[in-house]
Amino acid sequence: MSLTLHFHPLSSFCWKTLIALYENDTPFTANMVDLGNPVEREALLRLSPIGRFPVLEDTARQAVVPESSVIIEYLDRHYPGRIRFIPAEPEAALQTRLRDRFLDLYIHLQMQKIVGDRLRPKGSRDPHGVEQARAQIQKSYDILEQQLAGGAWAMGESFGLADCAAAPTLFYAGQLEPFGERKNVAAYLARLKARPSFARVLKEAEPYFAMFPKEDA
Repeated sequence: MSLTLHFHPLSSFCWKTLIALYENDTPFTANMVDLGNPVEREALLRLSPIGRFPVLEDTARQAVVPESSVIIEYLDRHYPGRIRFIPAEPEAALQTRLRDRFLDLYIHLQMQKIVGDRLRPKGSRDPHGVEQARAQIQKSYDILEQQLAGGAWAMGESFGLADCAAAPTLFYAGQLEPFGERKNVAAYLARLKARPSFARVLKEAEPYFAMFPKEDA
């Protein structure tokens, strides 16, 4: 088994990668990293100087691959399975990457801004930044509501990269900013949660859910 995923089971971007691995039953070793442990943090930094997870280590190809979207594309190229996460056709591939970026940049990272602010000391909080993040999430929900009108998954009828991105994004963001009357978004998240790969990720994360700052301190 040449693949090792360095991750944490509560990390939303790690979920994105885990979903892809589970979708294709790709064999890998899971190495949980505690960034609060200096030894484990230093080991991660030796692999990836930015010190963030997920990081995929592939001893067979002597490769270290950071960033969830890049990891999934790497798996698609070098360890393909029954699910192809990025279509072979160039225009469809471009649109898939665009949808992935939309979800990561305009919902996922905005959600993380809100969560990160809750973890700050009270005197260091950024209420204006949180307000901007919430507004961006709401606007992005509106766009996603329209995009989801035409199919079961983010890009239509085939599960792929954008769905791996959407599952953790909407799961966490929906706890901070409800979907309201956006029925397509709510139904889409329900389909994602019923998907065996994501259901497995959620089950494995359950023991850590108490660490998520759901309410303002």
